[in-house]
Amino acid sequence: MTMLWPPAEPAVSDRWRLWPATEIFPAQLPGTTPSGARTTYVLVGIAPESPCAAAFQDGARLPGCVTALRATYTESTQTFVATAGIAVLTGPPPAGPSAPPAGRSPNARPATVRPYPVQGGPAELFGQRQYTTGARESGRERYVVLTAAGYSDGRPYTRGLAATPRLRGVAEQLARALHRRLTG
Repeated sequence: MTMLWPPAEPAVSDRWRLWPATEIFPAQLPGTTPSGARTTYVLVGIAPESPCAAAFQDGARLPGCVTALRATYTESTQTFVATAGIAVLTGPPPAGPSAPPAGRSPNARPATVRPYPVQGGPAELFGQRQYTTGARESGRERYVVLTAAGYSDGRPYTRGLAATPRLRGVAEQLARALHRRLTG
């Protein structure tokens, strides 16, 4: 038997179950603020694998979801926190609109991943009432990454109040970085 060294990289479709959780959700990811300054997203905690219905909000529309992987990050100032959820699907995700549904305010919170609070740190007060904005990233592979972002101080979402560009950036950059990591 011939062994290859280094071992072959697993197929993209198998990474969710073959990679260790710390490979899917690395300890740090780079980012930038709206002004162009560098920031770092720091892993706060990884949730146990869970059923899709428990990890994602009802309106997230994830047909064919097999399981959910979630982790919570904070950015380097610990002002913002975000939970990233990876939906593992049976096949490529269906195309979906990126804009809010008709009749829904663009400032309304999107249906996304359920926040994962982590005790004893900046995400301790982060829950369903605190997430303010979110993002969704998908492609041709079987993964959809959804994020929910808010403030680490526990302030609740205020209906109709738009998220700051920096907070939206946290949600968008984290979704993009984790999707690229898993599918790239």
